[in-house]
Amino acid sequence: MQKLKERWGISSNLQLIIIFVVFAITGSSSVYVAKPFLNIIGLEQAKFPDFWWGSTLYWILRILLIFPFYQVLLVIYGWLFGQFTFFWAFEKKMLKRIGLGFLF
Repeated sequence: MQKLKERWGISSNLQLIIIFVVFAITGSSSVYVAKPFLNIIGLEQAKFPDFWWGSTLYWILRILLIFPFYQVLLVIYGWLFGQFTFFWAFEKKMLKRIGLGFLF
């Protein structure tokens, strides 16, 4: 854990635990939020054809929708847990690596 703390520039084990908790909560809640959002915009799973590609298309849309929810929720939960600075820097670095650095 020491190498991870040095890499992320944090000093205490409590801060490391908080960061892990934020990552866990963010991942779970972004998956949880995506399904109702698809239903709200009228893309329920029942509306997709019963062929194999219908289900596949639904899941591709859902996974693509999870990504932006994850980005937003990561910063929000980081702020709620008092780690906004870490997660804001983490977010900017992650988006730059995937080619979306122009957003900042």
